[in-house]
Amino acid sequence: MRNILIIGSGKSTSSLLRYLLDKSDNENLFITVGDLNVNSAKKLVGNHQNAKAITLDVFDEKSRIEAIKNADIVVSMLPARFHIEVAKDCILYNKHMVTASYVSPEMQILDKEAKSKGLVLMNEIGVDPGIDHMSAMQVLDRIRDDGGEVVLFESFTGGLVAPESDNNLWNYKFTWNPRNVVVAGQGSAAKFLQEGTYKYIPYNRLFRRTEFLDIEGFGRFEAYANRDSLKYQTIYGLNKVKTLYRGTIRRVGFSRAWHIFVSLGMTDDSYTIDDSENMSYRDFINAFLPYSPSDSVELKLRHALKIDQDDIVWDKLIELDIFNAKKRVKLKKATPAKILQKILMDSWTLAEEDKDMVVMYHKFGYKKAEKYYQIDANMVALGEDQTYTAMAKTVGLPVAIATLAILNGTITSPGVQIPTTKEIYEPILKELETFGITFHEKEVPYLGYNALNY
Repeated sequence: MRNILIIGSGKSTSSLLRYLLDKSDNENLFITVGDLNVNSAKKLVGNHQNAKAITLDVFDEKSRIEAIKNADIVVSMLPARFHIEVAKDCILYNKHMVTASYVSPEMQILDKEAKSKGLVLMNEIGVDPGIDHMSAMQVLDRIRDDGGEVVLFESFTGGLVAPESDNNLWNYKFTWNPRNVVVAGQGSAAKFLQEGTYKYIPYNRLFRRTEFLDIEGFGRFEAYANRDSLKYQTIYGLNKVKTLYRGTIRRVGFSRAWHIFVSLGMTDDSYTIDDSENMSYRDFINAFLPYSPSDSVELKLRHALKIDQDDIVWDKLIELDIFNAKKRVKLKKATPAKILQKILMDSWTLAEEDKDMVVMYHKFGYKKAEKYYQIDANMVALGEDQTYTAMAKTVGLPVAIATLAILNGTITSPGVQIPTTKEIYEPILKELETFGITFHEKEVPYLGYNALNY
């Protein structure tokens, strides 16, 4: 048997493990799932004869090394900051490794040694990053191979609630890490290229400058800018591109309403609120508003932000029950962002019967024989249930397919890798199509960069 070690049994591991177990008899695989919470791992493994669950603390060096030494390849589904210890052991004991997380500076340092040992350390092979890389590079390479010059590239991804489970005014529920949603966009201004000019959007304006996207059968969406759209400019071979923009997808109207929380300072994660554990939700909102001996919290908020009573944004705020004087925060020394997250989780946590959705949209503008063309490509993946979610599918399946491809020797390029080469993206995208993860392309008139949306 060929042994695969999966470290971590979180939300994305379900689809990853199901894929490998379905292949286990034909591919002679035995899968070990290690997690600090062994019951979580056992639940995923079930009674399958080709798998087992073990207790594994990634900070317990002895047990970690023992598990890695017994594997032929290691898949780390841990939080990103924990990958490096696993990666170092993989280098030491000559094991390939796969992870969906971004390449960290610490991981990149291992590139030379991994190459010298012929080891593949595959990173960024989830959905975003991952499927975004592969689907973009497939079209970019095709354009260039046909003699075209890429002048515009825009890419957007979003984890959303599926249409049949979309039952609140925000058209949104948490389908992934809630904290990442609350603090999104902080730390630096969003940076992108527009018609050859560097553009910046500071955090306090980020959610008021959006682009509209239309997907047949699913309606209209909006996207706000990621912090650094230029991160992959060189990797994608886009050093001469005029427009380069990457963003996050939401339903139309979400960003305008979210801007209220940003304007008030409720997404700040840099300081703690005194006596936060004894605050009501209403107290929390009032803490960011001017004192008035007569005006209500609701009236002060509407006046401060010039929100009309018949504005849909006001209805969205009311729906979240943020003015409730009885509900308590119950978090000690909490930051505004943590308190806001707790409040939102009351309304935006997926119900047991809810399904999620992952949406991805690319725009490619190119010049060929003195004429300009544009290709728009989109992908929508829908979840099955709360175990096999769209997010689990789009993260776990690319990881699983890459793991088996490395094990079978069809992906061989050594070193710290991301999936931007044909050797990697062509077979993985082809197999993803069999799971319904398919991009639909259409040619549209080239209009350049729609600056009016920015």
